[in-house]
Amino acid sequence: MTYQCELDMFEGPLDLLLHLIKEEKMDIYDIPIAQITRQYFEYMDMLRELNLDVVGEYLVMAAELTKIKSRMLLPVEPKTGDEVDPEDGEDPREELARRLQEYRRYKGAAFELRKREYDQQQIFYRGSEIEVEELENETMVEANIFDLLTAFRDILKKQVARPTYEIKVTTLSVSDRIQYIMELLNSSESISFDSLFTQLNTRQEIIVTFLAMLELMRMRLIRIQQAKRFAVIRIYANADKEAQDEAIRQFQASQEIEPKE
Repeated sequence: MTYQCELDMFEGPLDLLLHLIKEEKMDIYDIPIAQITRQYFEYMDMLRELNLDVVGEYLVMAAELTKIKSRMLLPVEPKTGDEVDPEDGEDPREELARRLQEYRRYKGAAFELRKREYDQQQIFYRGSEIEVEELENETMVEANIFDLLTAFRDILKKQVARPTYEIKVTTLSVSDRIQYIMELLNSSESISFDSLFTQLNTRQEIIVTFLAMLELMRMRLIRIQQAKRFAVIRIYANADKEAQDEAIRQFQASQEIEPKE
């Protein structure tokens, strides 16, 4: 049976484009469209391989990027009189840049509101004095889904095909990996993203482990943080043992229900 993962954490193709622009340190008003289109399709291939139910709207953006790329390759013929097209002479990337810039402003405003809400929750108006443990001066930031996909892509690139001479049948399920990850987190404060894949030998094991982590994010049983963008990604437990057991029980029950034809 093909496993399909449906997640609500993918905010859309504009998020992916902003992530690629930030990762490659591109100018949002001078996007190298051929390069970003190639990288966009690399992520599309990963989404297909993971069988994530988010591909539809990403295909629309892929078509738009391809259209922009083709327009940039075509020569612009000068026109006169009534044949003048208002779009002639306009950079094909300009509309996309405007959309990205507007989306980035709204995204920044939403982040600022969440930060203010968090700061407000840290204020205690009554009660006795609270002893705050002094920690190292290091600000952690939340890692988004595209940070994980970038790290996952690097894991796949590091995988080296090794010849095998023994036939071995391995049954590995997302449910098994979910329990394995939570057991690791319950025995330590945090684990690094890369450490989950060091003992895995096949591409299937790597993909199933990554899907398990996405499910844990969807169930809000873990949180993903890093010291700065593109730094080491660390995974922390985000619920107590009782909440973990209940969420995993519900997930396993949902997997036992066969989809109707």
